[in-house]
Amino acid sequence: MKEETTGVFFDGESAIPQEVVLVFDSTKDVLAFETNNGQQHCWELNDVTFEVKSKKMYLEYGKDPIQNIKITDSDFIGKISIFWKNRGNQSWYQKLMDMGIKAHIGFTVFIFVIIGLGYFYAIPWVGEKAVIIIPEEYDAHLGTTFFAENILFNNIDVEKTKALNLFAKELNLKNTKKLKFTVLDSPIVNAFALPDGNIVVYRGILKTMKNYDELVGLIGHEVAHVNNRHSMKMLCRNLSGYLFVSTILGDANGVMATIGDNVNSLQSLSFSRNFEHEADVQGFEIVVLNKINPKGMSNLFKRLQDEEKGVVNIPEFLSSHPVTTERIKDVNEMIKMKPFKFEENLKLKKLFLEIKN
Repeated sequence: MKEETTGVFFDGESAIPQEVVLVFDSTKDVLAFETNNGQQHCWELNDVTFEVKSKKMYLEYGKDPIQNIKITDSDFIGKISIFWKNRGNQSWYQKLMDMGIKAHIGFTVFIFVIIGLGYFYAIPWVGEKAVIIIPEEYDAHLGTTFFAENILFNNIDVEKTKALNLFAKELNLKNTKKLKFTVLDSPIVNAFALPDGNIVVYRGILKTMKNYDELVGLIGHEVAHVNNRHSMKMLCRNLSGYLFVSTILGDANGVMATIGDNVNSLQSLSFSRNFEHEADVQGFEIVVLNKINPKGMSNLFKRLQDEEKGVVNIPEFLSSHPVTTERIKDVNEMIKMKPFKFEENLKLKKLFLEIKN
């Protein structure tokens, strides 16, 4: 079956267009035409690329030179398009163009969904992975900088700080970094760990505790955050939009510079549910390792949760370490499922009273 129409031919060697008569032979899969100089051309359709745009079809053939034909005959365009479609010879772009307005809207929505998922999940994930290219020595620099700028000139309780460090030395904390504990004389109910292993505890949270096993639970939890570099990971995650390109390029200096500019946000980081669960599990293991009653960990969480009820200003510890019913349930489940033995530790009990009073 043959179809004829006219088109505008460009030979790829000059800018002069030529109007030619095109013969489409679907039985031989060719497009034939004759140029003004009498030269016969026969294009094999499998070697022709095409695009339909603004009711015009543009054909491209050859490599050196690249020749082009423009067709405006809508009937001819329709027939040759069907031919290519049946042969599966359409580009992805042309297939998309042929899908119609509904498909275009759907595709647009899909693209926006992908962008949204990338923004909320992929980029933060890449930001978190930026920690891999940051040397751990930088954790020490960051923690020291934050401590010097935000803690050093606060009201540090020297005696309680000494007692808390002695308390911690009695424990096997499975720490990967040297730990240092500081007690701030403040009614704020809070505690947080810096990347360098410095753990800051406020008088306010110590006052809520009734037993030394609760303090061991708190210390175990914070040490787990240090061991897993959670504060660095959350800082990178929060800055993921800025860190994305540097992380992809493996630019450690760019990553560290961005983090350094935002060091003061370390205290207000809010850990993710996964990080809190990881710290709870590893904190629980530390408690059990030291033959301390793990119920103290659960009791501390319940007490902190009770502190939140009916209070306008949520305790700062809960802002950065959200205590949920699910977390308390998980700790209680570990108490039921995992074997443990505990003994009363008179030395820890004595030091706890010194710290608390």
